[in-house]
Amino acid sequence: MAETMKGLKRTHRCTEVSRSNLGETVTVMGWVQKSRNKGGIIFVDLRDRSGILQLIFEEADCKAAAFEKAERLRSEFVIAVVGTVELRAGAVNENLKTGDIEIRARELRILSESQTPPFPIEANSRTKDEIRLKHRYLDLRRPDLQKNLMLRSQVAASVRAFLVQEGFLEIETPMLMKSTPEGARDYLVPSRVHPGCFYALPQSPQLYKQLLMCSGYDRYFQLARCFRDEDLRADRQPEFTQIDMELAFVDIEDILEVNERLLAKIFKEAIGLDIKLPIPRMTWQEAMDRFGSDKPDNRFGLELVDVSDVVRDCGFGVFTSALENRGSVRGINAKGQGAMPRKKIDALVEFAKGFGAKGLAYLSVQEDGTYKSSFAKFMTPEQLEALVSAMDGQPRDLLLFAADKTRVVWDVLGNLRLELARSLGLVDKNTFSFLWVTEFPLLEWSEEQNRFTAMHHPFTMPMEEDLDKLDMDPGAVRAKAYDIVLNGTELGGGSVRIFQNDIQEKMFEVLGFTREQAHEQFGFLLEAFKYGVPPHAGLAYGFDRLIMLMTGADSIREVIAFPKVKDASDLMTEAPGRVDEKQLEELGIEIVRELKDEA
Repeated sequence: MAETMKGLKRTHRCTEVSRSNLGETVTVMGWVQKSRNKGGIIFVDLRDRSGILQLIFEEADCKAAAFEKAERLRSEFVIAVVGTVELRAGAVNENLKTGDIEIRARELRILSESQTPPFPIEANSRTKDEIRLKHRYLDLRRPDLQKNLMLRSQVAASVRAFLVQEGFLEIETPMLMKSTPEGARDYLVPSRVHPGCFYALPQSPQLYKQLLMCSGYDRYFQLARCFRDEDLRADRQPEFTQIDMELAFVDIEDILEVNERLLAKIFKEAIGLDIKLPIPRMTWQEAMDRFGSDKPDNRFGLELVDVSDVVRDCGFGVFTSALENRGSVRGINAKGQGAMPRKKIDALVEFAKGFGAKGLAYLSVQEDGTYKSSFAKFMTPEQLEALVSAMDGQPRDLLLFAADKTRVVWDVLGNLRLELARSLGLVDKNTFSFLWVTEFPLLEWSEEQNRFTAMHHPFTMPMEEDLDKLDMDPGAVRAKAYDIVLNGTELGGGSVRIFQNDIQEKMFEVLGFTREQAHEQFGFLLEAFKYGVPPHAGLAYGFDRLIMLMTGADSIREVIAFPKVKDASDLMTEAPGRVDEKQLEELGIEIVRELKDEA
């Protein structure tokens, strides 16, 4: 029968006990990591969130009942122990913070027994993710996951302390809001008291934080829960946390400066990293041209080179047809890879096809300076020389080319350079390379919707010098938007907001909204803009993604207590699940089964 804590109070966590406590009587509590019975002496490793502490039960020192109970201990039993702190009689364990001490136990209470867990509770588990997530309450006992979540808590506290010191107010915004048509799919919540009507869970607090600026709150932040009904990836979940902020009476320089100091503080305090300030900046156009990505990983080279002008008049139809269709031809120089086997090159071609390429042209520069190429026969020696020179090709280099619409070329080569860097071991995983990407396009054309859509959101301010292009050439308008990128991952992003009613109305018009549609969806915002709106700007970090990068985890699942899997389900609770018919009736909802045609 399980015992209780009555009369006992924990005095220390496991690793809070040290040599400074020698001779003291302490009370510790936790889980049994392992137990070793040496005949008359039992060694127990006790674990809590702080780490491991060795206990020693010696038959001559313990009460008979305590020793008998110690003989029953198994992994994951929850126990309370009273004993004296001593230096270890045996060898010191250099791998443990408490490796030079032990607790000589006098009293033992078994607070809870445990069945044998379905997997070992240990760091760097090799257990399948599905089993770990099914038993997440056990998985969360592992020291590496506990370390991640404790760092997450530390960073959250650090963020709050910094922002409060900078004059920000922490204000909560609603979780039940109106659905808006832009962005990812909303999670909808039916209303019982308003039949046929739905709330949406927030994809971000965007509109509310802008309204807070209208209300005079100056500087706002919150650690906001957000929801997006979209496909999952390693760094994406249907529900996630943002470090969300908005500032009034600021422009780009102000918000970048305060966030650089925020990043410097939290990285120094959490992992001891000194970020060199100011963080480098790069325009969106430069990032795409050099790296094929708006979140470039600049820890290695393999930069894209535009060779469109060099091959414009060559005889290789793949190149010339792409240029005739207003596309481009660009390449990557894989230095020293000229001897790459054809089988590996073919694998790269297949990889490129996965990102929309019709193929991948290649040219290897041999040791003797001659060329081995998939397209050399279509070009003159002079044209080949000019192409190799433009790519800074040297003996033993492998040149890889993509030709298509520029967006496709960027996507293909941007991902190809990442794949090459991964396979060739070019990435220094101990490096943290920060970068601001600025001057994003305000709009992007959607073939599916046959209209312009906002690259960030409809409330982003165009750059002042581009305002006159909104009517004539909307696709050329740059936004006062900025992303903070770390090691090729977007940490966060934001923009200066539109605060003039006429510009906001114009933005909706360019996006294809009628005046009536704009007022139906965003009337409350447009109405607020009639009553004095300060210039304002904001930024939001993906908090889960930030912690993932800080800890070096492969997935944000490793830094979230109870994550979902790729189909947005929870393996532990088996959510989502069916609900009682009575609940559906109260909401006026009927589940209609789709009847499939029989073959």
